[in-house]
Amino acid sequence: MSSHHIVRDDQEPALIIANGAACNPELLGQLLEWSPIVIVLDSAMERVMKLDIKVDVLLGDFDRGFDPNYYKEKQYPIEIIHTPDQNKTDLEKAFDYLIEKKIPAVNVVWATGRRADHTITNLTNIVRYRNLLKIVILDDHSKVFLLNRKFEKWYTEGTPISLIPIGTVTGIASENLFYPLTNESLTIGYKTGSSNHVTKDGIVKIEHLEGDLLLMECMD
Repeated sequence: MSSHHIVRDDQEPALIIANGAACNPELLGQLLEWSPIVIVLDSAMERVMKLDIKVDVLLGDFDRGFDPNYYKEKQYPIEIIHTPDQNKTDLEKAFDYLIEKKIPAVNVVWATGRRADHTITNLTNIVRYRNLLKIVILDDHSKVFLLNRKFEKWYTEGTPISLIPIGTVTGIASENLFYPLTNESLTIGYKTGSSNHVTKDGIVKIEHLEGDLLLMECMD
């Protein structure tokens, strides 16, 4: 795996590498090419360094023992940020950092798999960043992001799409999904829009009135 920084346009999404299950090296390489800044959470740093990735920011609470001089030497130049606040996850602290730097969007990898509690927390906590940061969480099987009230995107026929509410979402309507939604309500734990798919090549439209709705583009 080579270092990034082929493109350094601050309008491109940043990249956060968390500490869940690793993704395919090809996916990681594609994201690295276009990322103006790469942030690694401290728990993943040793895994990332083995892939020969140039890291811009190392961030975390460093609760497992930490020698900053080692990383400063191996990854020079690097910004090392100690974030001891236990009221937020390290991933949330990385989101806060990007908002402060006025970077508008971020891709996140290694945020799913391994521990189920971490996966659920990482996927659901993105709702609190609505209107602050565009967040996309990716792994080898899914691309997950929070929907605006009105969403339109071109998809190929048969693309698996799941709509997962965080809490309750009301007034959901869709076009070009095999299982259409018309003024539907979805509630996590009771009724979700899992395992739908695109009817035909073309635009998929999804609207909802109230609540936080995740879209998952899935790959079997």
